[in-house]
Amino acid sequence: MRFFIDTANLDEIHQAQKYGLIDGVTTNPSLFAKEQQDWKELAAAICKAVDGPVSLEVVGLTAEEMVAEARELVKFGPNVVVKIPMIMEGLVAVRQLSQMGIDTNVTLVFSPLQALMAAKAGATYVSPFVGRVDDTGADGMELIEQIVTIFNNYNFKTQVLVASIRSPMHIVESALMGADVSTIPYKVLERLAKHPLTDKGLADFLADWKNTKGAGR
Repeated sequence: MRFFIDTANLDEIHQAQKYGLIDGVTTNPSLFAKEQQDWKELAAAICKAVDGPVSLEVVGLTAEEMVAEARELVKFGPNVVVKIPMIMEGLVAVRQLSQMGIDTNVTLVFSPLQALMAAKAGATYVSPFVGRVDDTGADGMELIEQIVTIFNNYNFKTQVLVASIRSPMHIVESALMGADVSTIPYKVLERLAKHPLTDKGLADFLADWKNTKGAGR
């Protein structure tokens, strides 16, 4: 499974790269707004800093607007993936962009049927939002299982990019189901290596070492 980081913060991206965990980046208008700086300059900096795919999102609601925006977004770098909302006009745009050789990421996916439609339109990625599904009382991970099964049934090349991740378990379960990518907020990324038994074991080892004859000499 590949790990993307879900952020528009360059410091978080650089730190995640230092850990060696980053295969790509996903952004959205809300993440850019949080940074309170010129989004175009920031988008260009992110695309330059990252070797892997960088998802940049359109804000238009018609296929014509989305395609026009996509043409501008891909100018930020050869690694740009254009995020398109899961609406009917979005699917029209995805098909056109696919024919133009532009990678797309269909976002705001909340049902297996939406994911199937996006795959049929030629999407490079689909982004089911597991955390938001969980918030409704449904099971976000069941959604991932259904999408992976459908894509495998029909050999779709579209990749399942699990989004709205709230905990490490979302990542574990997605990996077990065969999802291609998890896009992870930095605060969750920091928790991936943590385990209470690891902390306890390390503390015990260090305490024993201090009591070892000749330790520290």
